[in-house]
Amino acid sequence: MSDTSPSDVPEPPADFDAMTRDIAEVPAVEVIVTVAVNLMSAAAVKLGLTEEGDAFKDLDEARKLVHALAGLLDASATEISSFHAAPLRDGLKSLQLAFREASLVPDEPGKGPGEKYTGPVYG
Repeated sequence: MSDTSPSDVPEPPADFDAMTRDIAEVPAVEVIVTVAVNLMSAAAVKLGLTEEGDAFKDLDEARKLVHALAGLLDASATEISSFHAAPLRDGLKSLQLAFREASLVPDEPGKGPGEKYTGPVYG
């Protein structure tokens, strides 16, 4: 048996050239969609929509994530096809409605997270 613990073993250096080559091969649409899906997932967690429910619920954080998602989708609308955009917009609307339902005092129509970009969201 060795006297060294796992923390004593140096980690190999990151291969930034390989990582750069990997990301260079990814189409922009895939990067945009991946970021959007990550924002959606994080917002769902912060809205308490996961199996853990309210354990991670934080409406202030959810507001920021939904707003960022709406901004990303608005800015990239002409860059990604409707094939990619339509389900993302549906997911965004679902998150906006979930936010409205979770709020004790709902925002005025047009003032909710991301509604600056999407317009008012009604149930």
